[in-house]
Amino acid sequence: METVLLTILLIVTVAMVAVILLQSSEGGALGIGGGPTGMMTARGAGNLLTKSTKWLAIVFLSTCLLLGWFAANRQTDRGLIEEALQQEAEEGGSQLPQLPTIPEDG
Repeated sequence: METVLLTILLIVTVAMVAVILLQSSEGGALGIGGGPTGMMTARGAGNLLTKSTKWLAIVFLSTCLLLGWFAANRQTDRGLIEEALQQEAEEGGSQLPQLPTIPEDG
């Protein structure tokens, strides 16, 4: 589930960056105007891009919140070392041979 949400988040992020860059600002920026008629007039493009930005931002925020909730409620995965130590404790000791010791001079 987290992989799906992360993929959606990345797609929405790229789309939101593109939509924001297409909007015309007071300085002109990369805004597209289109022809004098139709949906891509300055006013129509502004409304479409504004609504697209709003919905992309809502989806972006909700996926970020869901990913944060999943991360906070994730059960911690035990590492291999912790599993080996628990298995050793259950079996009653190490299965490895003891290292030889050097006899003391006596």
